[in-house]
This record gives sequence, C-alpha cells and structure tokens, in this order.
Amino acid sequence: MRCDEIGMQLTESYAMSPAASVSGFYLSHAQAEYFNVGRIGEDQLKDYAHRAGREEEELRRSLGSALG
Repeated sequence: MRCDEIGMQLTESYAMSPAASVSGFYLSHAQAEYFNVGRIGEDQLKDYAHRAGREEEELRRSLGSALG
C-alpha cells in the first residue's frame, strides 16, 4: 500500500503527517543504560547556529523545550 492512499505524507522536514501515522522500531536490552542529555545552553545554541549556517530564531522555534 502506498502511504498517500491512506492520507499519510512527509513534510518538507521529513516528519510524518498526520501525527497519528508516526511509527518506529523500539529495541531494548537488559544491560542498556539510558541517560538524559540535559538542556541546550545559550552558548551551544549560538555555536550550533554558526556551524549549521542557520538562524538562531529558527533553531529556537524548532528546539523549543530543549533550550535551557
């Protein structure tokens, strides 16, 4: 079946639409360790914007709650 036949599509940033169509593979292992990478600081945001050649405001919108 083609995804457009059921109303699913990819956005320009390759996100699945509608959101209910998102799926994935989840793998686990008994010895796996998980960690939190924490918030993104202002200095990290500026560095990333510079290296990626993107505007800080654009990144602020896309990173949202990950900013510290």
